[in-house]
Amino acid sequence: MIDTTAEPLGSICYITLGCAKNEVDTDRMRSLLSAAGYAETDDASAADVALINTCSFLASATEESIEATLELADEVSEGVRGTKIVMCGCVPSRYGDELPAELPEVSAFVRTDEEDAIVGVVDRVLGRERAVPAFVPEVKRTVEGAVAYLKISDGCNRFCSFCAIPYIRGRYHSRPYREIVAEALDLVDAGVRELVLIGQDTGIWGEDFAEDVAGPRNLAGLLRALAAELRGRGVWIRVLYLQPEGMTDDLVSAIRDTPEVLPYIDIPIQHCSARVLKAMNRTGSEEELEALFARLRNEIPGMVIRSTALVGFPTETDEEFERLLAFMDRVGFDYTSVFSYSQEEGTRAARMEGQVDEETKIERAQAAQDLAEALGFAATAAHVGERAPVIVDGIEETEDGVELIGHAWFQAPDSDGAVHLDATEAAVGDIVEVEFTDSFCYELVGHVVR
Repeated sequence: MIDTTAEPLGSICYITLGCAKNEVDTDRMRSLLSAAGYAETDDASAADVALINTCSFLASATEESIEATLELADEVSEGVRGTKIVMCGCVPSRYGDELPAELPEVSAFVRTDEEDAIVGVVDRVLGRERAVPAFVPEVKRTVEGAVAYLKISDGCNRFCSFCAIPYIRGRYHSRPYREIVAEALDLVDAGVRELVLIGQDTGIWGEDFAEDVAGPRNLAGLLRALAAELRGRGVWIRVLYLQPEGMTDDLVSAIRDTPEVLPYIDIPIQHCSARVLKAMNRTGSEEELEALFARLRNEIPGMVIRSTALVGFPTETDEEFERLLAFMDRVGFDYTSVFSYSQEEGTRAARMEGQVDEETKIERAQAAQDLAEALGFAATAAHVGERAPVIVDGIEETEDGVELIGHAWFQAPDSDGAVHLDATEAAVGDIVEVEFTDSFCYELVGHVVR
C-alpha cells in the first residue's frame, strides 16, 4: 500500500478543458492523488505539479488546449517552485507521439486510458521513488456542489464520419453497474442532489456485457435499479447523450414511470436529411426523427428535449440546410447546440469531396443559432408563471448584493441557463419551490415560495 502521512507530498493545481466527461476524469485523478497524499491548490505557479486535462474533439479545441498549456507554462515559469506540467486527456490520446518534441515545456503526457496510473506519473516527474500498487484503489470522488456527472460508459463504436472520438477514447465499453451505484451512493452521501449520467452513447449501455454479468443489462434497467437504490433521498437523475436509435419502448417507459428520472432527453440528431445522415455514417430520416420526438412528447408528460445540429457538412446543399431549419422549427426543441462542421484530421469526412466553404458554414451556423435561440428563449419564457423545484447551485455577488443561483429540473446544469432567486437564506444543495416571475434569454427569475 501507499504510505500516506499527515504532511502532503506536494501540491497539485488542476485545470480542466472540454466536456463533462473530462470533468469526471479530472475528479477521478484528483481523488487518486489525494488518496496518495497530494494536496490541492488553485495557484498553478505555487504548485509542484500543474495537471491540465485537455480536449481534442475539434481542431479548435485542440488549439485551445495547446494555447492554454503554453500560457500555463508562462505562468509557472514566473513562480519559484519549478512547477512541472502534466498534460492529460484527449490531446495526448490523439497526438501523443508528436507532443514531446512540440511541447518540451510539458514533463509528462497521459492518455485517457492511462489516467488511473496518474499517481505513478506524478511521483516520477517529481523524482519520488516509492512502491505504487498495480491495482487501482477505490477512492471516493471529491465533488463540490449539488450536481455531479456520473460516467456510465466511455468510448464509441459509431465512427460517425465527422468525429474523431473513437480514435481518441477507443471502442465503447460500459461501466459495471455495481461501480456506478457505489459511486452514486458516495456522491449522494456527500450532498449531491442531482446525478447527470453521461457517456459517448448512453443509450447502448450494457449491450457489451457478457451474458453471465449480473444486474441490469440496458439503460432502462440501469435507470430503474439506480432510482430504487436512491429512492426517498430526494435525488434527481438526468440522462445526456442519447442517440435516436437508443430510444426503445423500454427506455421511454422507464423515463416516464420512474419519478427520480427527469423527463428531459438530450438527443443529438446532427441533421434531418437522410442523405446527409448517411454521409455522416448515421441513420434516420426527417420523418423518423419527427415521429420520434412527437412520440416522446406524447408519451412522457412535460418532456423537455435538447438536441444538436451540425451544419456545413460536406455536400450539404442550400435546400438541405433550409429543410434542417424547417425541421428544427417544427419540432421546437427546447435547447439546441449548433456546430459548424470542422474538417477533422483522420476522419473520413475530412477526405470527402464537396467541402463547404468557410463563409457558407459561418452563415449557416449563424442562421441555425438564431433559430435555436428564438426557440430556446420562447421555451424558457413559457415557464414564467409556473412553479417548480429548483436546486440551489451557488451564490453570486452582484451590484445589488448577494444572489442565489440555481437550476430547475428542465435545465441541464452548465448547459441550459439558470434560475436567479430572490432569497438569500437557502444553502447550496437545497431544493426550493420557486415561482418563475420573469425570463431573459435562457435565464429565469424566481421567487422562493418555500
